[in-house]
Amino acid sequence: MNNIIKFIVKDLQKKLRIDYYLSQIYKDLSRNKIKNLIQKNFLKINGTIITDPSKKILNGDEISLEIEEDKEVSLKPFNYELSIVFEDKDLIIINKKAGISIHPGAGNYDKTIVNALIKHKGKNLSNIGDKFRPGIVHRIDKDTSGLIVIAKNNFTHFNLSKQFKDHSIDRKYLAMVWGKIRPRFGRIETLIKRSSKNRQLMEVGISKGKKAITNYKTLEVFEGKKTPTFSLVECKLETGRTHQIRVHLKHKGNAILGDKHYKKKYKEIKNVEIGTVEVLNNLNRQFLHAKSLGFIHPRKNKKIFFEADLPFELKTIIKKLRNT
Repeated sequence: MNNIIKFIVKDLQKKLRIDYYLSQIYKDLSRNKIKNLIQKNFLKINGTIITDPSKKILNGDEISLEIEEDKEVSLKPFNYELSIVFEDKDLIIINKKAGISIHPGAGNYDKTIVNALIKHKGKNLSNIGDKFRPGIVHRIDKDTSGLIVIAKNNFTHFNLSKQFKDHSIDRKYLAMVWGKIRPRFGRIETLIKRSSKNRQLMEVGISKGKKAITNYKTLEVFEGKKTPTFSLVECKLETGRTHQIRVHLKHKGNAILGDKHYKKKYKEIKNVEIGTVEVLNNLNRQFLHAKSLGFIHPRKNKKIFFEADLPFELKTIIKKLRNT
């Protein structure tokens, strides 16, 4: 059962962010935990639900915060075959399949890449940050396939995290989108923030959010009398915001094929060859693949680069579209 704390703000010398203020009062709650609670609609100020952690508070404000009871998260080993592209004493490069989450979370606490890594490496992973995400430097979505790097020690984790922060990591993705993206190549630069309608999703922000930059180019266009129009697009990330490519392409009006959340509905398809519809409907993931990853090896101090071919189910889509 969740606990609810209520109090009236007193003795403030100046306006403070609510997430900072609460983290100073309740030392057993991390600021990140407080932010998550706020974004899940668990905070009320003067009886109104507040979802912005940066909301400033004043003396006399009535605060109500519901503390979500932590679920018991397991780091027990998961017997899952990892596709390891490269491994040395410092890091592991994995070609992740679609359909598996990177780390434990709501609804899935023990069948993740982290649990598979525990099976593979035991406790020989970095422990910087969240205790339930050992070795995890960055993430890709559950229904996205492709390359991720895992840190085996804190030295490697810290170094790689800095490279990600400095936007010096080379990352390219392949995506199949609905329609023709205009212009055929370009740069998408926006703010990205949590959706005001669904806190599990993201959206382009007008005045709030974090800067996100995606460079893209069209590699191939598929169109014909009996098929919808699709484009195979390569995306190169400068930043790595949550759902960035999916949000940016939807913002351009070209949602990714198979995306369950930022999607185009199949019922809009008309006069399409039946075999093509079957192939599209059988795709139980989004057509988004992290195809390449390059960075400076933390210990060897030299550039290393990896590529992962498209998985079979995505190649099948391309083959069908080319032959229709």
